[in-house]
Amino acid sequence: MTSRDIKELLLYGESIHLECKECRSDVPKSVWETYSAFANTYGGIILLGVHEDKNEQVFEKRFSITGVSSPSRIITNFWNTLNSDEKVNANLLKDENVYIVEVDGKSVVVVEVPQADYRQKPVYINGNPLKGSFKRSYEGDYHCTDDEVKAMLRDANEQGCDGLLLEDYTMDDIDLPTLHAYRNEFQVRNPSHVFNRYDDKEFLKNMGGYAVNRKSKQEGLTLAGLMVFGKGLSIKERFDNIRMDYIDKTHLAEGQRWSDRFTYDGTWENNLYNFFHKVVDKLTADIPRPFSMKGIARDNDTPVHMAIREAVTNMIIHADYMITGVLRVEKFDNHLYLSNPGSLRLPVDMIYTGNHTAARNPKIQDIFRMIGYGENIGSGFPTILDACKQEQWRKPDLKEVQETRTVDLKIWMVSLMPADITAKLCELYGDEFPQLNGIEKRVLATAMLEDEVDNDTIQTLLEINPLDAGHLLSSLVERQFLVQKGKGRWTMYQVNKDYLWGTPQETPQVTPQENIAQNANLQIKTPNTPRVTPQETQQVTPQETPQEKSIWILHQEKRIIQYCEIPRTLNEIKDYLRLKDTNWLRQKYINHLLGKKLWMTIPDSPKNRNQKYTSVPPKE
Repeated sequence: MTSRDIKELLLYGESIHLECKECRSDVPKSVWETYSAFANTYGGIILLGVHEDKNEQVFEKRFSITGVSSPSRIITNFWNTLNSDEKVNANLLKDENVYIVEVDGKSVVVVEVPQADYRQKPVYINGNPLKGSFKRSYEGDYHCTDDEVKAMLRDANEQGCDGLLLEDYTMDDIDLPTLHAYRNEFQVRNPSHVFNRYDDKEFLKNMGGYAVNRKSKQEGLTLAGLMVFGKGLSIKERFDNIRMDYIDKTHLAEGQRWSDRFTYDGTWENNLYNFFHKVVDKLTADIPRPFSMKGIARDNDTPVHMAIREAVTNMIIHADYMITGVLRVEKFDNHLYLSNPGSLRLPVDMIYTGNHTAARNPKIQDIFRMIGYGENIGSGFPTILDACKQEQWRKPDLKEVQETRTVDLKIWMVSLMPADITAKLCELYGDEFPQLNGIEKRVLATAMLEDEVDNDTIQTLLEINPLDAGHLLSSLVERQFLVQKGKGRWTMYQVNKDYLWGTPQETPQVTPQENIAQNANLQIKTPNTPRVTPQETQQVTPQETPQEKSIWILHQEKRIIQYCEIPRTLNEIKDYLRLKDTNWLRQKYINHLLGKKLWMTIPDSPKNRNQKYTSVPPKE
């Protein structure tokens, strides 16, 4: 992190990823609450030596650098406390996570706290997990509730909780038609498997649905056995905290709330196996692509069907059945929405990448895997991404919502540029809309489709970093294509429905500071999120066309030209574009612009250490 990075972050103030402490003579005691909160949530950055004036009305002026008088001593004290085992139960930091940055002649101590692995949570202070565990919500640290701490302790168990033996729940609580339907599907999938010769009870034992305590000799259904194959009434008696709900909201008439719905009403045994089949059948019934299926068994499978099955399977195997919540599936005209109670055990970026798995319910996962669902461990979400890419649909949105303690997934079944949305944008913006580049069109289409967007949505949509997303949104606001609503973390953007087309819209001459200040909704890059490399930066989105890529390069060149109205060094330009490699910058942009729109301040000595670049032509 550089001095410039710190100044940029302070323009937005504290957030879910940033905490500022004044830190005059020693490490503030409240640092450890923030350390616990960041570790238990999404990670974050602590800045020691920054003062907040909460009475300051101008948001961008609320924070000021006060500095730390003895930074080395502060860092030593910090490490001594962290490693003492008396204050914090876990040290997640490496040497490179704590360092000093000079800002305007003052020392700021930076502490980068990574998100703890689910096996390390809860991270707590003062030796008491129930009283010393904190979580981060927006810009504050809050005590975790007892239920939240217990959930983290359960998640730390590699074996999961779905193998829990349920006292007094026996084979009488199994819905035999459900179990036999599953066994038929299992036999078709595994015709020579030895399990096919077992009776129902022995079959369930081998599948993890029935268990025997060797010590007490107690036996009965496991959580997995009851939830997947149980009678609806038995499940309701034991897990009244969990509901299953499907709602179809497609093709609604005016005033109509839904066109189809099923939930627990006594007409079906509401176990997970039945819920899975009913949901998948309804979600795939009218997919606008030819396909051939025999029941739900795969026959000439399509990527979309595979993606939907993976999404429903993931919802089921990752749900937390110990807390109150709903397995909710909603079908809309342009997207599918799936929600399950619980939290993400892995960071979102690892889930998007794939090859990682941490199912909260491994026995339920095995039960579904044995009949072909969620078969390739760690490939579930990439399967969904791949299907959306093949269909040229928008990238799915996966989010953990702390307020509701749910994990929400939206699978957008619309193209990146829907024809009806494009028509509306052309009508609204007139001749100006076709002249925008492909990336800008996608942003406006998303804003029109969803009514509003934020910086986070644009990052996910275009696979760009928060600062570039902010610059892009600022540019569209300045040219009046978008309207900005709110400030700070509440900033949202909507299409400007009062746009007056036919009037030339000038691209503003915006300084970096102004550009940043206009976008107060950037997320901070947390320590476990890698910096963007030059090669990744030029690939704004893997779905962009060569023409769009060239337009993006022109956009970057335009930024360089504007930035260099004041002479800038190569390193300054590199930092402004959020790049790492000056050689790549020179080859990709600078050399192409030299002598045309960019000039050296010391042309006779190109490698001079004081060399700068300016977009102001030299005088004749």
